[in-house]
Amino acid sequence: MTAAKFRLASATLLMLASLGATAQTKDIVVDGQGEVPYVVDQRNVVTRSGFDLCWRTGYWTPAAAGTVKAGELPVGCQCDKDVVGTDTCVPATARGAAGAPAAAAVAAPAAAAKCDFSVNLSADSTFAFNKATLTASAKATLDNAVIAKLGSCAAVDSLIITGHTDRLGSQGYNQKLSEKRADAVKAYLLGKGVKAANVETMGAGKTQPIKGCDDKLGRKKLIECLAPNRRVTVDVKGPAK
Repeated sequence: MTAAKFRLASATLLMLASLGATAQTKDIVVDGQGEVPYVVDQRNVVTRSGFDLCWRTGYWTPAAAGTVKAGELPVGCQCDKDVVGTDTCVPATARGAAGAPAAAAVAAPAAAAKCDFSVNLSADSTFAFNKATLTASAKATLDNAVIAKLGSCAAVDSLIITGHTDRLGSQGYNQKLSEKRADAVKAYLLGKGVKAANVETMGAGKTQPIKGCDDKLGRKKLIECLAPNRRVTVDVKGPAK
């Protein structure tokens, strides 16, 4: 996806995310070179949710988060430091100073265990065309990959559900459909006992596809080909027990 498309997608996402914002935080400005793994606005500022989490694009990978720069350090150092790694997020000047002989070595305290994970309703768990109804496979995935894992969390700081659609149809229609898909997952999780306090839903519409298909396929085969884009992602963050 080109930088222009990222910026177009971010306009809608930034407006929605800002509704839940509770505090003004320092902007994360990326250099704008290469494939940016997070949604950015026209200023190249990373869009964040009401829980101050950076919105990932469909092309996010740990490698991309650790490569694209936001100033001196990779953008992932401010968005996904636990994924990028502490060593990567140390400025070069600090690394040089750290290499000098030290009078005494002090062991750093062990980092607290985390209960952070992401789940993507894909493959057999995707939504039917133009539908927001969970399949039996999707419910099983939520049971096994989300609800079961929540049992290992001491608390849930945030649980973000993002709905997606394929590219067929208008932006406005797909925005509403993506929100309905996110709401369907939320309703299922709440019905299973997940507390609503830290659950946030988001609709990305058709702005973050993970698969492209040729229009020459014909409508029926095109709809089948685009199925991976009709999905929902669930991102959880919190401390482990």
